[in-house]
Amino acid sequence: MNATPAEIDLELRQAQAGSRAAFARIIEAHQSMVFSLLLHILGEAAVAEEIAQDVFLELHRNLSSIESPPHLTRWLRTVASRRAIDEVRRRKFRSPHGLDELPEPSVEYNQGDILLTQHLSRLLARLPAKHRAIVVMRYQEDLDPTDIARHLEMPVATVKSTLHRALGMLRRTLERSGALQPAPVKAMPTLLNREAV
Repeated sequence: MNATPAEIDLELRQAQAGSRAAFARIIEAHQSMVFSLLLHILGEAAVAEEIAQDVFLELHRNLSSIESPPHLTRWLRTVASRRAIDEVRRRKFRSPHGLDELPEPSVEYNQGDILLTQHLSRLLARLPAKHRAIVVMRYQEDLDPTDIARHLEMPVATVKSTLHRALGMLRRTLERSGALQPAPVKAMPTLLNREAV
């Protein structure tokens, strides 16, 4: 749905007034963003679809509190990222599934380099839930740290430091696997090597 801000605002007002068709158009306009965010945090299409449905059900229940189209987008990202983090935390207590038990993706999307995508997905899956959500929101959703902080209700400095730690964890994992060469350590200049000033 490529609508102008005025058209989106009209859809939102109609949905708040009880129009099912307007609410369906709102879902249609935002489902890709919600699903993509969930899929990149969770790594499983079926679980991402299920949680996306829950997010839109919660939106329907809270539609009257949405003030504007930007508020709607922010609200959806916030709720989706929190639900994904909760799901990742719940999974720690579940038994792992075999690859043959996982359902096939129901939505096709352009993955680019499949091997690279799979490798990055495995690396992201090793990160703690909060770290993974921040990395996905920064690099997949292209949100700046201020927006991420607003969605996750945490200080901007915490988002930046968590992002820095997450990238460091990914870098160290890549270096250990041999996929990335460690940066050369520059020798510290000594007093004897410097010229007199």
